[in-house]
Amino acid sequence: MASLSFFVGIIGNVISLLVFASPIKTFWQIVKKKSTESYKGVPYITTLMSTSLWTFYGVMKPGGLLVATVNGAGAALQFIYVSLYLIYAPEDKKVKTAKLVAILDVGFLGVVIAITLLAMHGNLRLTFVGILCAALTIGMYASPLAVMTTVIRTKSVKYMPFLLSFFLFLNAGVWSVYSVLVKDIYIGVPNAVGFVLGSAQLILYMIYKNKTPLPTKSMDSVKERSAHKVKDGIEMGARGDDHDNQEDDLEEANGKKKRTLRQGKSLPKPTLGKQFSIPKILKKTASLGPYDLYSSWYHHYDDSDVNA
Repeated sequence: MASLSFFVGIIGNVISLLVFASPIKTFWQIVKKKSTESYKGVPYITTLMSTSLWTFYGVMKPGGLLVATVNGAGAALQFIYVSLYLIYAPEDKKVKTAKLVAILDVGFLGVVIAITLLAMHGNLRLTFVGILCAALTIGMYASPLAVMTTVIRTKSVKYMPFLLSFFLFLNAGVWSVYSVLVKDIYIGVPNAVGFVLGSAQLILYMIYKNKTPLPTKSMDSVKERSAHKVKDGIEMGARGDDHDNQEDDLEEANGKKKRTLRQGKSLPKPTLGKQFSIPKILKKTASLGPYDLYSSWYHHYDDSDVNA
């Protein structure tokens, strides 16, 4: 049984190292471009904290050599990633990342180690550190839940790489078997959760890998249609204004004819001409208040709507 658990542990070490080494390509690009671009440093900072705690757990646990070695190698790789991120990150991100490193990877980790070694004894040490490690690992395996929701919503596996999902599933499965062989609940529970979630990811991938993604509306076509609508509205408004102006011209012409006929029949008194003179009309219009003008416009458009 001891040889079988050692063999399974070796397989788990190899798979875990492949997972830990997966960001090497990303950081090779960062070094070449001398910029972190849009990459975030939080995943590497939290993984450094998690692997460091697991290394501490493996060192304390009797027979925990394989746990200590793989997580020690993982912590070394994460330390390199975080260091490169701090070197090539912009000044504002560099400051924030350095603060987070100081809080999680130095402060929190130092406090946990100090409390474990100074305030606890015997099996309580393993229990305390094991619970912390298990909680962090469950959080790591649960992080793709948001991606799974995106896959279901968009019916596309674009944001869920198959190889990463497969290796996480394989990693959780192997370490679950290892935990059963060595009877370690703190390794078993989080990896069992990871195995279930990894299986769900692979099932989603098989369901949606050949599905046609939901069509998304092109903003350019929407803008173009909106522009056409606005243009048509302006043209219709212009035609309506021309039509109104023509009607006003016709009414004014008819009014002039009527006045001419009336003037031919009877000569008006001079006082009437003064009453409707242009200066007086302008003066009267200027004396109208805002409410009077608004009321006149409202009734004008209301009547035109009724007549239409």
